[in-house]
Amino acid sequence: MNILLVHQYFLEEDDAGGSRWNEITRSWTAAGHSVTVLAGMIHANASEKRAEYKGRYFKQKQQGAVIVWRCHVSESYNKNFIGRLWGYFSFMFASLWAGLFKVNGKHDVVIVTSPPLFVGFSGYLISRLKRLPLVFEVRDLWPESAIDTGVLKNRSIIRLAYWFEKFIYRKAALINVLTPAFYNTLRDQKQVPENKLIFIPNAADFSLSDHLLHTFDPVRFRRMRGLEDRFVITYVGAHGVANHLEQVLDAGKLLEDTPVLFQLIGQGMEKNRLQQLAKERQVTNVVFLDPVPKQEVFKYILSSDMGASVLKKVDTFKTVYSNKTFDYMACKKPILMAIDGVSRELVETAAAGCYVEPENAAEYSRIIRQYMNDPARLEQEGENGFRYAKANFDRQVLALRYLEHIQQKLIKNRVPGNAWV
Repeated sequence: MNILLVHQYFLEEDDAGGSRWNEITRSWTAAGHSVTVLAGMIHANASEKRAEYKGRYFKQKQQGAVIVWRCHVSESYNKNFIGRLWGYFSFMFASLWAGLFKVNGKHDVVIVTSPPLFVGFSGYLISRLKRLPLVFEVRDLWPESAIDTGVLKNRSIIRLAYWFEKFIYRKAALINVLTPAFYNTLRDQKQVPENKLIFIPNAADFSLSDHLLHTFDPVRFRRMRGLEDRFVITYVGAHGVANHLEQVLDAGKLLEDTPVLFQLIGQGMEKNRLQQLAKERQVTNVVFLDPVPKQEVFKYILSSDMGASVLKKVDTFKTVYSNKTFDYMACKKPILMAIDGVSRELVETAAAGCYVEPENAAEYSRIIRQYMNDPARLEQEGENGFRYAKANFDRQVLALRYLEHIQQKLIKNRVPGNAWV
């Protein structure tokens, strides 16, 4: 198959962040398929273009066997809400132009992964004009998540977003969702026909963790960083409004009498404010680290005692799986799960950690103190999570299953004259 993927946040080879689609496309090309990606020029948590993209609207690159067309994103992105919105729309227009006039060759399918929701518009027009089936992926329920976190307030934009969401669900030949809660919501509340829905969730990258588990020395790494006597809890991910990492500062303050150290690895709109707040409140057991590529992230996780998954306490987030949860599982680390709903169910079903009520610093303190006094529990729950993820959330297995669903849909809907229904 020849696949065209529209993904604003497809990572560069040396980027930190969610690498789901980098890993999926690597699996697909290894299986003999061709993949071209229309991607943005600004990282999800960055504020400007790399030097190589300054003054440019398009640039073709090669990432392994994957062809990547980097497309313009306004540098007002990540400055404020209006800047973020224009960042979405600028990529929507640039990716549409690239998909129609820059990308060479014939394709069999167009895949769009969202959020941002509006990138579905460029994917839809490309699929329509090139007479290709459209596969739409829902990584987050949008606009609900933006409304619940207070990021999206304008009623006109909210109405437009809901209208477009309904439109794109109607036009997509296939819709992939990343959690069972998304599946139920689209089927039961948004009236999406069940024969359009598939469920390929986030997953663990065992190709990296299996190697490091046998070759990496976490004791030496901790010694190099002066962490020999600390109980290290690592959070990897965005520092944004949705994450509400201020709750970690609250927990850190209550744990000042212990050797606990929270290390927060990543970037985002809230990071500067959080660092200033930590300084003002004299929270000394929370450290902020710059983002690092995934191979380096795994080293930090492997040398930690626990991994933390954290989101703001809103109902929408009860439907999401956190990307980093699977990385913690792959590294045999128990999870401090500050997300209710399906993420909590995942950890409790796997016996791979413990739920802590989001934004409840006292509960953080109580639960973490229990773990500090029970090293056998840490080891057992880390092993439990690893085995559960290996059996149910192996990226390689799920990537190939994703492809099988697409191929079945293509075969089922192919009609003479290369039209699609």
